[in-house]
Amino acid sequence: MNSSVIGKFAEDGVNFLFQHFRGGFDAFSASLGAVIKLLQDGLAAIPFVAMLVILVAFALWRRGVVFSVFVGLALLAIHYMGLWAQTVSTLALVIAATFFSLVVGVPLGIWGARNKRVEMILRSLLDFMQTMPAFVYLIPAVILFGLGRVPAVIATIVFAMPPVVRLTTLGIRQVREELLEAGRAFGSTDMQLLWKIQLPNALPSIMAGVNQTIMMALSMVVVASMIGAGGLGEYVLSGIQRLDIGIGFEGGLGVVLLAIVLDRLTESFGVKAKKKVKRVTPGTGAAKAGTHAAART
Repeated sequence: MNSSVIGKFAEDGVNFLFQHFRGGFDAFSASLGAVIKLLQDGLAAIPFVAMLVILVAFALWRRGVVFSVFVGLALLAIHYMGLWAQTVSTLALVIAATFFSLVVGVPLGIWGARNKRVEMILRSLLDFMQTMPAFVYLIPAVILFGLGRVPAVIATIVFAMPPVVRLTTLGIRQVREELLEAGRAFGSTDMQLLWKIQLPNALPSIMAGVNQTIMMALSMVVVASMIGAGGLGEYVLSGIQRLDIGIGFEGGLGVVLLAIVLDRLTESFGVKAKKKVKRVTPGTGAAKAGTHAAART
């Protein structure tokens, strides 16, 4: 089956990048690979018991006794199935992909919120990124970066970035106008309005975007096992290739438990930020922000 003119155009574009910028892609791949390896080795160096205590204590702080018990049982179940090393590898990939998605996505969301033309362009681009099948991202990633964890993280960043961009833009756009007016009345600059009023009030929406980005990154990392990402996804893929229900179920259960733990922990930050915003009355919050801004001018 031959591709059409559109497919040929996409293929030629990827080939052009590979032929003319191969050195740059190799250097970037080596740098990103070193960061991922450092992160994975750092997590793997932590003994299971220490990681168990840390995560249970963190869950107790963020969500309470019931969820901390669940986290402890979930981690023990993963360890009992012999999937702890794969879980650590998957967690490292998710953390790396989420971090870079936020580094790129949050500024893009802020830019889109402050410029309607940019927001219109971003909306079309994000629609394309979210509706394109996840497997398609793996093809150019492999061509440009080879097999392994680096192309998996690159493809995951592209797939998981849209939620944080959209929700950052939405959160900033939904900040009350009276808050901004009060800030301007105190002499705040645009940057002071952003840091003192818009971002704090948009934090619940941004944290919801972070939560969704982590979930999408986890789902994509599993798919990326097809190009050598490793981790729990490789375990699931092995079960599919061997038609082994037991291996496939254990790998899938590991993914589910990790997803629930990450989802509830990151969700707790958004809930707390939302309660904090609600506790501050519009007049008081704006006056404090304006006072801080005026003090800096």
